[in-house]
Order: sequence, then structure tokens, then C-alpha cells
Amino acid sequence: MAGRAPLPLAAMLALALALSPAAAAEVVAARTLRPGVVLAAPDLRGPEATVQALVGLEVRRAIYAGRPVAPGDLGPQTLVRRNAIVQMLYASARLAIRTEGRALDGGGAGERIRVMNLASRQKVIAVVRGPGIVEVSP
Repeated sequence: MAGRAPLPLAAMLALALALSPAAAAEVVAARTLRPGVVLAAPDLRGPEATVQALVGLEVRRAIYAGRPVAPGDLGPQTLVRRNAIVQMLYASARLAIRTEGRALDGGGAGERIRVMNLASRQKVIAVVRGPGIVEVSP
């Protein structure tokens, strides 16, 4: 997706360790996995440690049965869906504001997405903090 920011550092490290070039060729989809599916152990075949490192990640691009799993095919679970109403949080040393916004992109924990403030119609970049919650930086 065009508006999606790179994976957070922790997710990139997990994917890099789990899908080293040698391991990537060994981990394959046990069945066809559609975008949005959260991986479980039966979905993958390969070394147990590598499979366990990938459990809980979300499929971003379709992976067909018997095909290798690539790092770009996976990402953190989506906590905010595109067009969803979200709680926007802003906090500084002296001020805390909470208001509603509409997510213009979808994203997982730690990802930067575009959000429109419903009151002002202003578009801002926010970081996904939880299900339906984003944080706007000062």
C-alpha cells in the first residue's frame, strides 16, 4: 500500500532473523494465504524456530500454497483499518487533547498513518498505538 510506512524496527529485526536468505527458501505456505490473515503455525512449513518467529504476523500480499514466504509479504497485525473512526491523542508537557478522526490509511502498532481530524478536517500523520488509537506528535 502506498501510504504505509516501513515496519517498526522490532518487526524488521524479527523478520530479518526469521527469514535469512537460507531460511527464506525453507519456509513455505502450507495453504494459500490471503491478505489480512494472521499467521498460525499450521499455515507454514519449515524449521520450527523460523515458523514460530512468524506466527502472529499478518499477510500483506497473497502467498500461494507451496511458495516461499518473503519478508515483504508479512507485517504487523493491522490495528487500525482504513476509513475507521479512531481516537486521536495529542500530549505535550502542558496539554493533552483527545478527539476523533478518520483513518486515511490502515496500519499496525508503531506504523505511521494519515488521519483526518473530524472537527477541523485537518490531515495529520499519526502513529498507531493500539486498536482504534493513534498518537499525533507535538
